[in-house]
Amino acid sequence: MNTLASVQDTICALSTAPGGAIGIIRVSGPAALSAASAICSVRCDSAAANTIHYTHITDGSEVIDEAMVSIFRSPHSYTGEDSVEFSCHGSRYILNKVLELLVRNGCRMARPGEFTQRAYLNGKMDLAQAEAVADLIASTNQASHHLAMSQLRGGITTELSRLRDHLLRLTSLLELELDFSDHEDLEFASRTELLQLAQTIDTHIARLCASFETGNALKNGIPVAIVGAPNVGKSTLLNALLGEERAIVSDIQGTTRDAIEDTIDIGGVTFRFIDTAGIRHTADAIEQMGIERSVAAARKARIIIMMTEPGVAYPDIPVMDHQTVIRIENKTPAFQAKSGIGLDGLRQQLMAAIPSVSDSDIIVTSARHHEALLRARQSLCRVIDGLNDGLSGDLLSEDLRQTLDILAEITGGQITPQETLNNIFSHFCVGK
Repeated sequence: MNTLASVQDTICALSTAPGGAIGIIRVSGPAALSAASAICSVRCDSAAANTIHYTHITDGSEVIDEAMVSIFRSPHSYTGEDSVEFSCHGSRYILNKVLELLVRNGCRMARPGEFTQRAYLNGKMDLAQAEAVADLIASTNQASHHLAMSQLRGGITTELSRLRDHLLRLTSLLELELDFSDHEDLEFASRTELLQLAQTIDTHIARLCASFETGNALKNGIPVAIVGAPNVGKSTLLNALLGEERAIVSDIQGTTRDAIEDTIDIGGVTFRFIDTAGIRHTADAIEQMGIERSVAAARKARIIIMMTEPGVAYPDIPVMDHQTVIRIENKTPAFQAKSGIGLDGLRQQLMAAIPSVSDSDIIVTSARHHEALLRARQSLCRVIDGLNDGLSGDLLSEDLRQTLDILAEITGGQITPQETLNNIFSHFCVGK
């Protein structure tokens, strides 16, 4: 897609899910007001900005719908362009007919994410905020909604702006040394001060990188593996937590041959529960494959629920430092998965095991951002190594500039490759 050419087009699309009582059709671009005027009884091109009007949408003498039309004028609109939104009745026929009329009057159908892409290109939001729009639409719980809203309001942008200021100061000091290199008696900053500043910046970037594990888990669901010997109640526990018969429960050992996964919202956080095959010594090749998958699932989980029952040992599996282990002895007075006894306490333990995130914390949730931050750290580490090794300022400045350029990729502060833009916005829904 040629972005520079396509922004001259006027685009239209349905911005609400089909099948509702109301359907909103969005129009944006140079001819948005005239195209809207051509199909309705309101002179949108002469109407005041930020006003809503009752209108008839017509095709010649035929009235297609009675609707409301909202007028937005550049630059005070979502896209930064002249825009119109029709609030129509939700009939599929009506909505398709209105779109057909708009196309007939000079519009074209919008591509996925094209409205938000125009908002980015017109400076209404940076690239990180634009991506947050997609995350906000896709949010399924309070935690993912909170993270998306934080990014949409510019949380990570503000943090990166601070880092950029520090990096520019470091770059300026080095370049001043280069400009006055023939004056050996001038020193704008000692190597020790430069090293301390670079290490401080690296600490901030490292913290952002480390937050991705938390952000990704909160965004996509905290993985929880339920492990234990056969018949200790793992599948019963999963069914009890989900409130439905998702996993097969049987007295026959080895009935769970593969990992069964489902999600549940607890306290505004999504947990991805994985019911695994019972861990035991077996000669059954198929069951053994299931057990191996159980161990693999436990290795990837952030929380491991180890289940047992009186007289049965807890499973012997490796546990990593970042994992939280919750031990449950089922079929006891304190905990009975089948009757629900102890489930509230388990839910409390699960909530206590998730990472604490405050409103002031900047959490990285995008794999693209995380990858860029890792590359920025690599460049900055070369600067730190160079300062320790006494490299010249011109070599250090090159790596510093690279660090700045990489951080700018996150917000789109420099010319962003067209393929990157297309990839980002192609994952949006049409109409957004």
